[in-house]
Formats: sequence, structure tokens, C-alpha cells
Amino acid sequence: MPDSQIDEIKNKLNVLDIVGSYVKLSKTGINYRGLCPFHNEKGPSFFVSPGRQMWKCFGCGKGGDIFEFIKEIEGIEFGDALRLLAQKAGVELKKENPKVASERKRLYEICDLACSFFEKQLGNSAYGKDAKDYLLKRGIKEETIKKWRLGYSPDTWQGLSDFLVGRGYNRDEIVKAGLAVQSEKGNDPYDRFRGRIIFPIFDLNSQVIGFGARVFKDADKKETAKYINTPQTLLYDKSNVLYGINYAKLSIRKNNQCVLTEGYTDAIMCHQAGFENTVAVSGTALTPRHLNLLKRYSDNLLLAFDMDIAGDTATKRGINLAESQGFNIKVIDTYSGAKDPAEIILEDSKNWEESIKNTRNIMDYYFDSAFAGYPLGRDKNITQNKKEIGRIILPAIKRLQNKIEQSHWIQKLSEKLGVSQEAVLQELKNTKIENIYSPRDQVHPHTKVFENFGVGARKKLLEDKIVSLVLKDPENLNLIEESHYCLFCDKTKSLIENIKNSALQRGNDPEAILADIKKDEYKDLFDTLALQAEVDYEEDGSDEIQLCISGLKDIELRNKLSELSQAVKLENDEQKREELMKEFNIKARELH
Repeated sequence: MPDSQIDEIKNKLNVLDIVGSYVKLSKTGINYRGLCPFHNEKGPSFFVSPGRQMWKCFGCGKGGDIFEFIKEIEGIEFGDALRLLAQKAGVELKKENPKVASERKRLYEICDLACSFFEKQLGNSAYGKDAKDYLLKRGIKEETIKKWRLGYSPDTWQGLSDFLVGRGYNRDEIVKAGLAVQSEKGNDPYDRFRGRIIFPIFDLNSQVIGFGARVFKDADKKETAKYINTPQTLLYDKSNVLYGINYAKLSIRKNNQCVLTEGYTDAIMCHQAGFENTVAVSGTALTPRHLNLLKRYSDNLLLAFDMDIAGDTATKRGINLAESQGFNIKVIDTYSGAKDPAEIILEDSKNWEESIKNTRNIMDYYFDSAFAGYPLGRDKNITQNKKEIGRIILPAIKRLQNKIEQSHWIQKLSEKLGVSQEAVLQELKNTKIENIYSPRDQVHPHTKVFENFGVGARKKLLEDKIVSLVLKDPENLNLIEESHYCLFCDKTKSLIENIKNSALQRGNDPEAILADIKKDEYKDLFDTLALQAEVDYEEDGSDEIQLCISGLKDIELRNKLSELSQAVKLENDEQKREELMKEFNIKARELH
């Protein structure tokens, strides 16, 4: 999409009108404020700046332009927000020139064309007809096959690749789309999916981004993987994709709950039976990005998959993560000894409806599973079993935020184990909750989370405040000396230099400075900090800046003292240790 059209839409629409149609706003100075629509709050911390054509919540941290607001409030992707706002602005969107299409667009085209190829193979060949018969026997109807664009990959080495090359795409692009595998012998890449039923995977806008492929012949052979999936590509990331979310999102919001299953067929059969608020995690545990996506639509999750909570499983970590993010979690029981939702629905969809009505609280499930796994009858290992039950349940109790609810489960555990509440409370006190975020977990870009709590967060707040106050009144730049630069991170140095350079050209007019840096890489950050200055600081900020600089000096000294203290401990040379101690004492006197 050309930037000129995006700018045209922004120029024709006012952020105040767009946001005001969703949020009740009142004027405060040159800005407007109201209660944030994205988190619960009693006092308004949500601000709209008509002058900067932006919005920002200083409570939850979300903010941006009209496109970001529509994406958040409607729970849609950029493409849908673009079309919606273009319609409001009366702007006709133009298609890109195919000759300058991006790599991403080419991959979208390849995936969609491959999907059409697989669809055509289903029923058009002997094996394709067998694949379709298999789906029909599983209870998937003809119209459902068409809706979900199910297909079949012929059992040939380069059938799909040759087809795509014939349509103008090169073999390297086919590999990048995850549809072919590079040959180790230097030959042409060969098709990844061969002789399997194909389940296209869609993004929120129903664009094909990847594929799941299920073997249906010789499925019992140990050397044959039942499912294989598209690997990580520019379009597909399993940690960020939920199967069926494109069809389920409106129903999830309407019902205010989401049913989570494990397999493609489970999700498809649930939708076919009318339970359209269902998605599948597709062979991976819940990730922070899955949960951020679901949070747009509902905080209520109903889990319908393998719930092994005895060990350190990916499922258990996903549940813990969801609980920590405030989701209400319940577990769906199964009927008639069936293995999964698809089998239950095939037997009788009323049983599945009954299962959803009779969900169990996650804590009840923890209790039932733990006590079933470690019985307390006349087992000779009864003492050890009690310890194992505590190991499973106590972390779950400790994660509960509500003390009354926590007390209820402490009492219940005490009664079922036949031990005193004091003993349970003591063990609870000693129970550690694991860090459920891994370094690879990505937090939603708008969530207000500091990389380091404590000193790191305080330093960031002080530096942001200095920049805000300088933007409000550029004359305060005189308070920032060259010697202070060592206190700042690289980004803050760059921001202040940007303001200084602009002030030399434009004088000390804040609006002129902001206008001058509109195309700067930190433009959005400048706008946010300038709005924060208008909201938080009404009087002269010179004293505040000096306090912030003092605070940064304090942090710098404490960090240096910590380094010196560690160096003293590790130094074996007596003379060098004395020198370090002298330096430590000098810095300590400076601090006090």
C-alpha cells in the first residue's frame, strides 16, 4: 500500500472523531481525555491529542494513530483497519504494481495458489478421492471441506513446485514459503508435502500463510509422522497463529469465551456443529502472543486438550501463563471415552454441548488430577504421594491473586490431605513459582512492561521525564551539561541531540521543534513524551529536570559501588584491594 494513500486517509480523518465514536471524551487544555477502553480504570488516563493526531493511555501504555486504535478496538489486522478507514475517508485503495510487489506479497500469492492446487487434487485423482472419502467418514461435510479449503498433496516429488514455477515463481521463493525443501545433493528442491491431506492455515484476514498436512494411509507406521507443518517463514509463525481464529473471532467476542482444542479436525468439527468460538493451538503450547491475540476478544478460555499437569509440561506452562495474564480458565470434560472433540461431535453433538456446559474450574481439575495420580488409600507410599500432590497443587494456589479464593483452596487441600492448615501454609510460603516467560517470549508491543524492574525502570522513567520537560520548554536544554551525557542511555542521548539541533534551527518554539522532527525515526516517541509533558507538568520544569539528573547520578554511583564491591571480593592482590577500597569509600561519601 503506497504511503501516499495512508497519508491521504490520515489527512481526511480526525483522530478525535474516530476515537470519540468509541470513547466518551472531555476537553482538558488542548487535549481530550476519557476512560481507557483497553483496561479497567476508575480515573481517566486515556488521552487524545488532536494537534498530534494521536492517542495514548498512560495507564496500560497503549497508543498510536487512528490505524492502531481501530486495530485494537475492533480486534483486526492492519489490512482490515486500512479498508475500514479508507471507506470512512472516501478513499479508493489502489493496487500495487505487480512489478514492485514485496517479498511478503509474493509469498501470500504462492500460498494461495498452492492452496488452490491442493483443493483441486482432492477428488480429482484416485488417491485424492480416497483422501476426500476419509474426510467424509470423519464427519466433515462437503460444504465444510470447501469453507476450510481442505485439499490433497499428490505423492510426487515436485508436482506442486513445477506447477508454481509454471506460474512465474522461482524455486527459492517456493522454499521460502515453506512448500519445498532444499535438496542436500544440490538438486532442485522437492515438495515438502506429499501424499497427505492438506489443512490450509489462515491469518486473521483469512489469507493462507501456511499448511498442516496429515497422513491418512499407512498412518500406523512408526517411521511416518502423522502431521507435518509449514516451518517458520516470513508469513507463518506457529507461536503467533491460532488455527480457525479467522472464522472464530466474532463468535468468541459474542459468546465472551474461547474454546481451545489441539487439532485441525477438532476445530473444524466444532465449527460445523455450530460451536464457532473454537480455535486450535496446532501442535504447540500456548504462547504469550497467542494469549495477546485472544485477549482482544475474551478473557475466558475453555480448554479441550491433553491436560497433563503432573510434570513440567508445555501445556502446564501455557496454563500458568494464561492465569498470570488474568484469563479465567475452565476445563472441558469428555464423554463416552472419546479421545477428542471431533469424535464426541461425530458420535452426538449434544454430548459436546453438554461438555461445554459442565466445565470444571481449573483448580478443581488440578485437585482431581493430582489426587487421581497419587492415591491416598492404603498405598505404602502415602507420605510421598502427599508430597507429590502438594508439589502439583501448591504453585497453582500461590498464583491465585484473590486471598479469599486462596484461603478456600488451602482449606480444601488441608482437609483432603489430612494435615493442618498451618502445615499447608508453611509449605505454601516455601513454594516458588517458576518464571513462566522465556527469553524468546515476545510481549505485545503496546503492553507497558519494563525490561528490568527496579533500578532499570527508574532510570528509564527519569530519562523519559527529562526529555518530556525539554520538549515542553526547550530553554531547559541549558540545564543539561556535557558531563550529564554519561548518565544517559544511547537513545536518550540521540533524542536530546535531535532536540538541540532542531532548536538551533527553529529557536525555542516546542511546536516548531516537533514539526521539524516529524520524519525522524523517534517521531512517535517524541509525540508521546510531548503529550506526557502537557498532561503531567503544568509549571516550569527546571527544578524537576535537576532532580531527575540528581536521581540519575545516584543510580550511576550505586552501580559503581556495586562494581567496586564485587571487584574487592575477587581481588587477591592486597595492594590492589586497598586501592579499590579507597575508591569505594570516596564514592560512598559522594553518595551520602
